[in-house]
Amino acid sequence: MKFSITLSLCFTLSIFLIGAQAKVPVDEQFLVVNKGGYTDYSPIEYNPDVRGFQPFNDNFRLCFYNTTPNAYTLALRIGNRAQESTLRWVWEANRGSPVKENATLTFGEDGNLVLADVDGRLVWQTNTANKGAVGIKILENGNMVIYDTNGKFIWQSFDSPTDTLLVGQSLKRNGRNKLVSRLSRSVNTNGPYSLVMEDKKLVLYYTTSKTPKPIAYYDYEFFSKITQLQSMTFQAGEDSDSTWGLDMEGVDSGSQFNVSTFLSRPKHNATLSFIRLESDGNVRVWSYSTLATATAWDVTYTAFTNDDTDGNDECRIPEHCLNFGLCKKGQCNACPTDKGLLGWDETCKTPSLTSCDPKTFHYFKIEGADSFMTKYNGGSSATEKACGDKCTSDCKCLGFFYNRKSSRCWMGYELKTMIRTGDASLVAYVKAPNAIKKSVL
Repeated sequence: MKFSITLSLCFTLSIFLIGAQAKVPVDEQFLVVNKGGYTDYSPIEYNPDVRGFQPFNDNFRLCFYNTTPNAYTLALRIGNRAQESTLRWVWEANRGSPVKENATLTFGEDGNLVLADVDGRLVWQTNTANKGAVGIKILENGNMVIYDTNGKFIWQSFDSPTDTLLVGQSLKRNGRNKLVSRLSRSVNTNGPYSLVMEDKKLVLYYTTSKTPKPIAYYDYEFFSKITQLQSMTFQAGEDSDSTWGLDMEGVDSGSQFNVSTFLSRPKHNATLSFIRLESDGNVRVWSYSTLATATAWDVTYTAFTNDDTDGNDECRIPEHCLNFGLCKKGQCNACPTDKGLLGWDETCKTPSLTSCDPKTFHYFKIEGADSFMTKYNGGSSATEKACGDKCTSDCKCLGFFYNRKSSRCWMGYELKTMIRTGDASLVAYVKAPNAIKKSVL
């Protein structure tokens, strides 16, 4: 019994000593205050002001940046200032929760990385306090990691992507399963687009406050039967002929083989590439060459192009024509109105209704018009009249789309970009207010 108690005490003491010893050395600790001059003056994505600091390596650096005054994001950028190419952003800690001048980033003895605003308010942290951390660094692949004495990662930036995946980074079923676009180049909040890893596929969705549920506008198909995706990883590989390929590779729970969808074949070593869901709703792969200068970046993959050779031109991006417009081969070329088609510009918008009363509005029809939502959303079976009646009785419905060949109906809670097809079986109906009759004195 005495031996048992002694052994227990020794075991407890050893755990205590290990925990007590696992502290971040003084020379690994830091406190960064967001103040002073700006550090990076090369061309920089989004044209921000930038303050860079430790940790960094040859191609990645942790920075504060802002696109509007006194609203800073903590982010990782890729690129080398010695080159004249654009520096780009690949990870962010506090999207939508910017900090001000004199905010602090602290990596202290307890191993927690903490971002606090100037008033002391906690904005973001890694939640790694007292978990055995001894250091932080950025790996050659752009993964920022907090590690213990054995080199094991306690936290890594690869587990929390925003709109971007670097090579080797994944979407995970039991983790972050989607990318979300930023709202615009100048506004760093969540935008309406998301790329989601579902059970059997990757899907692009469009979501606003007006849509009852996310609307699919593209999906990535796999040529294998899939049980359930566990992860999707952005991968780069070198072939036997020294050429490089980039793809999205999935781990399926029901198969011993991985599934993949090929994306592009860069002209050079592709390990410094990333795939991003852009603020415009498109998906692009950017590949970086450390050997180049002004032409270091190549866009090696684009999901939507400006033609319709594969049925995925830019007209199928929901807000390609901003608030409203008719689009063909990537060009917004008409603004539909109840007086006919007018020339398109950025002021084109859906008609504004003042009442839900059917007596106060009418529909105007656009022959040969399709919606971004119809290709990946089945719609409902209905007659053309029943489809219209359903929209009429729904105050939130701005119009509807109908396929006369398949007798399918889609409610339009967001009309946005419509595709000009030339197919008379496809028709769009848009609600418009009735003209106000002037009283006669």
